[in-house]
Amino acid sequence: MPALDWNDLQYVLAVARDGAYAAAGRRLNADATTVARRLRAIESALNAKLFERATDGQMRPTEAGEVVIERAGIVEAQLGGLGEIVERVNAAVSGCVRVTAVPVLVNRVFVPALPTLLAQFPDLRIELIADAHDVNLSRRDADIAVRLARPGTAVGNRVFARRIGTLRYAVYASVSRRQEALQLPWVTYEEAMSTLPQAQWIDETAPCCGGFAAVAVNDAESVLQCVQSGLGKSLLPVVVADRTAGIVRVDSGGRVLPEREIWTLTHPDVRHLARVSAVLAWIEATLDCGK
Repeated sequence: MPALDWNDLQYVLAVARDGAYAAAGRRLNADATTVARRLRAIESALNAKLFERATDGQMRPTEAGEVVIERAGIVEAQLGGLGEIVERVNAAVSGCVRVTAVPVLVNRVFVPALPTLLAQFPDLRIELIADAHDVNLSRRDADIAVRLARPGTAVGNRVFARRIGTLRYAVYASVSRRQEALQLPWVTYEEAMSTLPQAQWIDETAPCCGGFAAVAVNDAESVLQCVQSGLGKSLLPVVVADRTAGIVRVDSGGRVLPEREIWTLTHPDVRHLARVSAVLAWIEATLDCGK
């Protein structure tokens, strides 16, 4: 016997409730001929007659029809309940949200701010992926990505992108070497990272303002550690460095400091979920970098 789907069962229920093909058709936005044809196809698939026409012209269910109607009603109720359950799930700030960002933001900004978020939403679980490389949202490797540049055209319509602010930079040195900040060498990035805006700024500034330190790194977290250790001065994100003990903001020599755009990327399939919306709002409030 061929399997029946919900569309088949709707015709059975409509005829049972309205007692006539025309009335059932109005309920289902179909004409009476279509209702009669679909019902005959269902009866053929089941090898059983489901309705008979009574003397008053109304379609009355047979014994087999009563069984099918009962089961169809159960399916209808379950499908209706499923919609309510999904709606409740979508509206609940619970479950897991995977967030990816560069390590310095994950370690120095998001992790310290997590207690506030989890206290507000105790049924929420956050997975933080500290990665300087682009994680693939289309493959659902993460639900939210925090990026420090406008997404390229390769992203296309596969993700929803929104600019949430600006990451501002300033020059920092160790508190212990504050007095000699002008003479301190610059901690910069190794050659593979030379296209970063902050690396380019340092490369242009260092030759005339202290030279380069004897160390180069590939990550902002490592830059921060070098500055804390007194190896030199460098550019650091204000939202990170102003919260870090042992370092202090120093004079930039009058040079205009770089800035980077902050974007959040979300997959369209999860963007509407309450838990994702809550985490997006938390990210924006935590970074608090202005527009």
